[in-house]
Amino acid sequence: MNRKCPRISGLAAGLAMLGATAAGAADLAPIVEAPIAEVPAASSPWQIRVRGVGVITEDSGSVNGVAGSDLSYSDSVIPELDISYYFTDNIAAELILGTTFADIDEDGAVGVPVGRAWLLPPTLTLQYHFTDFGAFKPYVGAGVNYSMFYNQSERGGFHNLDVENAFGVALQVGFDYMLDEHWGVNFDVKKIFLETDWSADHDSLGALSGKAKIDPWLIGGGITYRF
Repeated sequence: MNRKCPRISGLAAGLAMLGATAAGAADLAPIVEAPIAEVPAASSPWQIRVRGVGVITEDSGSVNGVAGSDLSYSDSVIPELDISYYFTDNIAAELILGTTFADIDEDGAVGVPVGRAWLLPPTLTLQYHFTDFGAFKPYVGAGVNYSMFYNQSERGGFHNLDVENAFGVALQVGFDYMLDEHWGVNFDVKKIFLETDWSADHDSLGALSGKAKIDPWLIGGGITYRF
C-alpha cells in the first residue's frame, strides 16, 4: 500500500487554501474604471473690449479756389467700445463704437479758425486671429468706416459749416494677451482713410467749400472680456 508523505499532503492543502483565498480576494476587489476625459465647454462667440484711444489726424485739406490753403484738425483721446463675434477660432467681425470732436482750422493762406465738428465713426472690420501662440493672440483686420459729423459749430466769421458724412476704409492690427479664459488686455492700432467735402459761409470771404482729408490713426489699449 502506498502511503502519502505527510509533508507533501500538508503542502498540497496549503496551496489549495492559498488559491481559495486569492480567488475570494479577487471577487471582493473593487472594479476600477478608466477615467473619462472631460470635454471643455465651447466658448461663447461674443467678446467685448473697452479701450482708451488716441485719435491722431493727418491735418490735410483745402479751400476751393484759394491757392496755398490747408486745413488742420485737433487730436483727441476718447473711450471706445468694441463688440466682436467669432465665426471660427480664427475669423471674427468687430464693430467699433466711439465718438470724438475735432477743431478745424485753416492754417494756410487764409489762417483763420473754422469751427468744430463732432464725429461718430462706426467701423466694422473682418479680422484674422492667430491662435498658435498660447495666451498671446495677435490679429489683423480690414473693413469699412462710415463717419457721421454732427453738432457742428463755427468760429472766425464762418457760418453754416457743413462737413459731409463719408465712407472710409479701415486697416487694423493688434493683439490680446489673455490672463484667463475670459479676461485679457488688448493693444490695437487702426488707420482710417477718410476724406470728405465741407462747405461754409464767411463774413468777408463769402461761400467757401473744399476737401477735408483727415485720415486718422487710432492707437489704443484696454481690457478684453470673452463671454
